[in-house]
Amino acid sequence: MKHPCSPRIPGTCTLVGAGPGDPELLTLKALKAIQAATVLLVDDLVSDAIVAYAAPTARVVYVGKRGGCQSTPQTFIEKLMLMAVQEGERVVRLKGGDPFIFGRGGEEVEHLRAAGVEVQVINGITAGLAATTALGVPLTHREYAHGVVLVTGHAKPGDSGTDWRQLAATAHSARLTLVIYMGISGAAHIQQELLTGLPAETPVAIIQNASLVQQRHALTTLEHLHHTIADTGLGSPSIIVVGDVLQGLAASSTSLHPATGTYAH
Repeated sequence: MKHPCSPRIPGTCTLVGAGPGDPELLTLKALKAIQAATVLLVDDLVSDAIVAYAAPTARVVYVGKRGGCQSTPQTFIEKLMLMAVQEGERVVRLKGGDPFIFGRGGEEVEHLRAAGVEVQVINGITAGLAATTALGVPLTHREYAHGVVLVTGHAKPGDSGTDWRQLAATAHSARLTLVIYMGISGAAHIQQELLTGLPAETPVAIIQNASLVQQRHALTTLEHLHHTIADTGLGSPSIIVVGDVLQGLAASSTSLHPATGTYAH
């Protein structure tokens, strides 16, 4: 609890979800926060069209974080946020997708609150939802999926990561859709482990740059997941969706490759 005589923190900090990239998918609340910010700390996956909503006088600092690339250390980002708030700035930490879904928003909130800073969080449309919507399919469906699991395919150093075999068994018995973030580099391992509990013919979609004009996607089956990624050249940032909710989309695709069962666009 903050002591009543503690010095007042003059600035403010808001974690804002920028959504999957399409500026028209921003919430009104997110837009207002971006426009009011005096300092924006911007993630690598936030589109230029969204950053353009910032005031001309705002200071924009790019603090990119993307797997496989040189990234700004998380501790440095948190230090920048705290310093700017203490200087009286209206700080917006602008994150792709949603701050609380694989965005490390929880870590940043904990750090700032420990320093006596109250943080507001504005949700954004997460990429996993935008990816399937872009294909015109749901994440849940009364006939095909009773729930959905959002899971990361990339564990932090020293962490064994997701138990894919257990997840596959649970998804099969409970009829769940799997939405895998950051899974491209580990797709071969993920495929091998999921096949222990899910049928080989389970539909799979890989969606790159969901909601953006450069969006690409491929439809395949679980047994061909890794081959499809290699064959199509799909890379990060991509979402991998596994589950029977994709059956209708796969059935309507008439350009399936006869050898791999892949439909790419």
